Amino acid sequence: MHLHEFQSKKLLSQFGVPIPRGTPATSAENAHQAAEALGGKSWMVKAQAHTGGRGKAGGVLLAKSLDQVAQETQRLIGSRLITHQSGPQGLPVNTILIEEPTNIDRELYLSLLVDRSARRNLIMASSAGGMDIEEVAAKTPEKILTTHVGLAAGLQPWQCRKLAFGLGLAGSQIKELQKILDGLYRLFCTCDASLLEINPLVVRQDGTLIALDAKINLDENALYRHSELVALRDPSQEDAREMAAKEQDLNYISLDGTIGCMVNGAGLAMATMDLVQLHGGTPANFLDVGGTATAERVAIAFKLVLSDPKVKAVLVNIFGGIVRCDLIAEGIIQAVKEVGIKVPVVVRLEGTNATQGLKLLEASNLKLTTASTLQDAADKVVAATENPA
Repeated sequence: MHLHEFQSKKLLSQFGVPIPRGTPATSAENAHQAAEALGGKSWMVKAQAHTGGRGKAGGVLLAKSLDQVAQETQRLIGSRLITHQSGPQGLPVNTILIEEPTNIDRELYLSLLVDRSARRNLIMASSAGGMDIEEVAAKTPEKILTTHVGLAAGLQPWQCRKLAFGLGLAGSQIKELQKILDGLYRLFCTCDASLLEINPLVVRQDGTLIALDAKINLDENALYRHSELVALRDPSQEDAREMAAKEQDLNYISLDGTIGCMVNGAGLAMATMDLVQLHGGTPANFLDVGGTATAERVAIAFKLVLSDPKVKAVLVNIFGGIVRCDLIAEGIIQAVKEVGIKVPVVVRLEGTNATQGLKLLEASNLKLTTASTLQDAADKVVAATENPA
């Protein structure tokens, strides 16, 4: 689960990490009042959306009057912010963060994430703050510093000093970084985060450090422990089909292709997507209906796949172990009758009651194509997208 910048910064503050003074606003009037309360002669107006590159897309700017704060907020509220990360549809902007400006001397990068291969938490730092870390890694990998934190020992002072020296910090800045890292690491573990990124961590002109931006991703598998964090979820920033799937306890992820995939089992789903790609197609989604799928769940899943306007054909690949293929067939028939079928559907059933399931599909008189093997299914569904009926 992703958090907005203003939500992330509130958490940072609770764990002792310095942040600029700021107030979220949901209207031009609120923004004007927030800027007036902050005081000063200029203010940062920052669109809140779950995407990077907001500044380059016109979503972050410096306003030099209260009227300009209100005008820019009015422009952004209700718009869709399109960045290189958001996709062509962009993301809706419903909240603006009004923040005091910061006198910047240097920009640094700092992040914490889970390194699953090392089975430890990882801290990354770089003197190239304010840039995309992927670009830094590709062009100047020597600027990226890393240190693994042992789960039993926790973050050690020597690790903080090592990172501080690598970032070119000195004197009291070393203690400041240690305090910031301590707060970030406690937040990371306490809130079950999967990613915590400060880009940039700024060295101000007076030499002090402050987190100018913040991104936090939370592990959804641990949200049952954090009801107060669940309340921070912003459904408007999430894919509507993915949200609907979660409500039905289905595992669904939207992709950019044209072939809808409905499979039972995550491993089989990944293998199906790989084979579709190998045969020249592009998957439109990852959808795992689970090992105990019922006819009703399959019908819901089928409707979900067909609701994507990019889908030109659907591949249903079910292996009946625990689940019975005849029940799956009933679910497919039910869904097709309810929704109506406007794209080719290829079905491959294997395992428990597969023969009965295929007979039900043939007897339905619906425009469904059956396949005997996974390769056969991939060939047929890719051909269907290339030569639609």
